[in-house]
Formats: sequence, structure tokens, C-alpha cells
Amino acid sequence: MEFTYWFLLPIAVVIAAIANGAGIGGATFFSPLFILVLGLEPQIAIGVALITEVFGFASGVTAHARARTIDWKVARMLATVSIPTAVIGSLLAGSISADLLKIILGLGLAVIAFAFIRHRDHESEDAAISRGEDVAHPAVHRVVITRQGERIEYELCRRNEGRWFASLGGLFVGLISTGLGELNSYALVMRCRIPTRVTVAISVVVVAVTALAAGVTHVVGFFQEDASTIDTVLSIVIFTVPGVLIGGQLGPQITSRVTEKTLLRSLGWLFVVIAALTLGEVFFGG
Repeated sequence: MEFTYWFLLPIAVVIAAIANGAGIGGATFFSPLFILVLGLEPQIAIGVALITEVFGFASGVTAHARARTIDWKVARMLATVSIPTAVIGSLLAGSISADLLKIILGLGLAVIAFAFIRHRDHESEDAAISRGEDVAHPAVHRVVITRQGERIEYELCRRNEGRWFASLGGLFVGLISTGLGELNSYALVMRCRIPTRVTVAISVVVVAVTALAAGVTHVVGFFQEDASTIDTVLSIVIFTVPGVLIGGQLGPQITSRVTEKTLLRSLGWLFVVIAALTLGEVFFGG
């Protein structure tokens, strides 16, 4: 075990704070970081990113739970379909070439970035209908009462569609470590108009348990590698895990202080840069 990766501690704090504040997987940032900066093989980078993400989101879950912004029923509904597909994705990742994984990761980030950048503020149903969009009638009325006594009411709609996005996101988590939180945000915020604070809290829970399932599957694979691989993994996580535990507690503060539009579009442009670097490394890295 080495202390070469000490600089990952402050980086992990920042990444975990952003990820828990936006409800997206921290592995979205960690995987490209480990591949581009540390030079890890994609499958190892994805596994280490998932291990790190589990601890960060576990910290985030406790923070959102204290704030009482989690709708546990919706979280369970999504997790029951995302966990099995995450395990399947993790098993498939070992049979995919390193460059192909990088391409999938880069393209996936690009699609996510586009969805976030083009995100528009919530609109009235009449305005949406006037453009010919399909606006489904809400199915279930939900209420979340925060720790401060704020009553947040919303309609849970398009439940089958939400499950489909969650299952697809789980598959992506297993394959490339990212995609579930982003797809959840799309399904809950953009399709169902659920308030951002509740969406983020739900997503943090779903991503945490899904990343755990995928991460455990990857860890099993690590023990089939040589001793140097395990040593590298341990040398990284001794710094990233404390960092994400700290950063996870800061996430809800970001959610409550930054507007939804600013948060999503800022992340979108950041993902554009990361996607370009990841794809550039494949096609021009030599």
C-alpha cells in the first residue's frame, strides 16, 4: 500500500459534495479521473469508482435522511429494478475491451450532458400541451415533510417509465459506473415534475444501494487479479473513502442553495469536457 494518491482526498470531498447535491453518481467523475489521470484500466477504474461511490452516497443518505427529504417508497420502487441489472452489467464489463468501455463511457457522458444543458424550468401543463407534448395525468399523490416542517407535495406519475429508466441506469452503473442518477433525474424531474430536493434525495438512496451491488461484483473480480492490482485499489480508497464521507454531508446544502437550472446546466458543461477528454484519449491517445 502506498501514499502516492494523497491528493485524491480533497478531490473526493468536492466530488462527493457535488454528486450528493445533484443526485448523480460520484463515479461519473471518478471513473474518468482514474482512467485519464491515474492511468488505470477501465474495468479497474470503474470498480474502484463504485467502491468509493458507495461510501460517499451512504454518507449522503444519512444527510438527506436527517433532512427528511427522502421518499422511501419511491426509492424502493426504483432500487428493486436497478440492483439486478447493475449486477448483470458488472458481469458483462469483464468481457468488454478497454477501449470500448471508454467509448461507451464517453458517449454516455455526452448524452447526459446534452440532457442537462437543454433542461428547461418546470412549465405549466397548458404550455406543454400547446407544443403537442404528451403530459400524463399524475397517478399517486405524495407528501414529504422535511425536518424544518416544510410540506412538499407532488404527483408520482409514469411509474412504469420510471422503472424502465432505473433498470437501464442500473445496467449502465455495472458497465461504466454511471448513468443511474442521471436517468433518475430525467425521469423524476423532467418527465414527472417532482421537486428537485426530493428527486435528489431519492436518487442518492437508489444509486447508493445499486452501486453497492455493482461494486461488490467488481470487488470479487479484483481478487482474481494479481496482488499489485489489489494494492493499487487499497492505495486509492484509503484517501477517496474519507473524502467522500466528508463530502457526502455537504451535498444537501448544495441542493438547498443552488437553483436547479444552474446546477444541472453547470454539470452538463462539465460532462461535455469529461466526455471529450475520455473519447480523445481513445482516438488520439496513441
